[in-house]
Amino acid sequence: MQKVKKWWWQLFVTMSVILVAGLGMGQVAHADTSLQKIKDKGVLTVATAPDYPPFESQVNKNGVSTDVGIDIDISKQIAKDLGVKLVIKNMDFDSILVAVQTGKVDMAIGCINPTDERKQSVDFSNVYYHGGQSFLVTKSNAKKYQSASDLEGQKIGAQTGTLQYSLAQQQMMGSKVVGMGKTPDLIFALKTNKIAAVGLEEPVAKAYAQNDHDLAVVKANYKTAEGESGPAIAFAKGNPELVAAVNKSLDKIAKHHWVNGYLKSAGKYMQENTVDTSMLRYWHYFYNGFLNTTLIAFVSVFLGIILGVILALMKMSKFKILSWPAISYIEIVRGTPMMVQVLLVYFGLGAVINIPALTAGIIAVSLNSGAYVAEIIRGGINSLDKGQTEAAKSLGLNHKDTMRFVILPQAFKNIWPALGNEFISVIKESSIVSIIGVGDLIYELNIVRADTYRGIAPIVVVMVIYFLMTFILTRGLNYLEGKMNHD
Repeated sequence: MQKVKKWWWQLFVTMSVILVAGLGMGQVAHADTSLQKIKDKGVLTVATAPDYPPFESQVNKNGVSTDVGIDIDISKQIAKDLGVKLVIKNMDFDSILVAVQTGKVDMAIGCINPTDERKQSVDFSNVYYHGGQSFLVTKSNAKKYQSASDLEGQKIGAQTGTLQYSLAQQQMMGSKVVGMGKTPDLIFALKTNKIAAVGLEEPVAKAYAQNDHDLAVVKANYKTAEGESGPAIAFAKGNPELVAAVNKSLDKIAKHHWVNGYLKSAGKYMQENTVDTSMLRYWHYFYNGFLNTTLIAFVSVFLGIILGVILALMKMSKFKILSWPAISYIEIVRGTPMMVQVLLVYFGLGAVINIPALTAGIIAVSLNSGAYVAEIIRGGINSLDKGQTEAAKSLGLNHKDTMRFVILPQAFKNIWPALGNEFISVIKESSIVSIIGVGDLIYELNIVRADTYRGIAPIVVVMVIYFLMTFILTRGLNYLEGKMNHD
């Protein structure tokens, strides 16, 4: 019992250190953005989620992805007024406000409504578009659902973390609100009758209806608080000069009515994407996703094996100063979701050291894989007969040489199937890095779905790619395992 209490105390101390370090990094990041710093470095870094046309999306030009939309044009004008270069960082909608808070970007733009809850964490510019709220319904149900009142008691879909999600929960009495992370997922759920309607900003709903003749728009008639009726730009707390400069640009845009022009341009890009929605046209997207997924998997497993060997030997050490940090690390990593670990590395460690999204993804997946590989290796070492160690000692080998030349080679031979399974798991589970904007297969899948308005075809393509990757890898690992057993 005393040993158990001591172990839990060690784990508590480790978690406390991690928490304090994370809070400290977040505090450092808050003071990291200012107007003068942006002008000094000559770059305005903006976070957005390019799956919400016509505000932000990507257009396929000869296999090259280009960010377009109302928010992109507004960002370009702001950068022009500040006299700096615009750099856009694409990531999930759920991550863009975190990116602002942690100093990864200077501002976030993505049809973000300035709710009271969000104002507690970030500052906002003036609202730059007043479009209202609408529902998308299928055209077959357009006569059944002619107003928002007709939808009461039905399943209403909305993107999680958005104003539409909150409004549906608060004002659609008796309705069940279904939250999803991606708008294309909601549209697919709507078209397959999983939900009755999707809550969207009015221009977004109209854009989908104009490019998909199976959809229709219904006015939402939500009651919204003053200042919540349209999107605004988000900034880290404590940057009034930057907010004022952006508001000045937004006033210029409003004075010249440029948003209407931005909306027309976005509509043209959306029509261009839907002229040819064949998956062959988007092969370059899937190819880039395949390369990034493969890179993450191979590098992460290689680093994970190195880390796993070190952790396994530390955990098996007789010295507690080595064993308990390894035990704590393995338990913490195995006991927390990989998504949390990816966010911690990118936004936490990245607040101190500017780490690119791909590098952060590789680090996070490697650290996660190392914990699991450590247990695999430890199990392999423990499975060997003690006579192997005794025989090595009788030959005059010290402990280091025994592990290097006798124990580890035999352990790796025994655990090869388990390591192969870990490799395959990493290929599939690394898809979580898409949340921070890494262009892996899942990230490219969502972009293609948003651009083409096709729900199933991109999913099938990515499934086939994943299957071929894992099938070929499995056959290769089986071949090597057979060679080992033969030897």
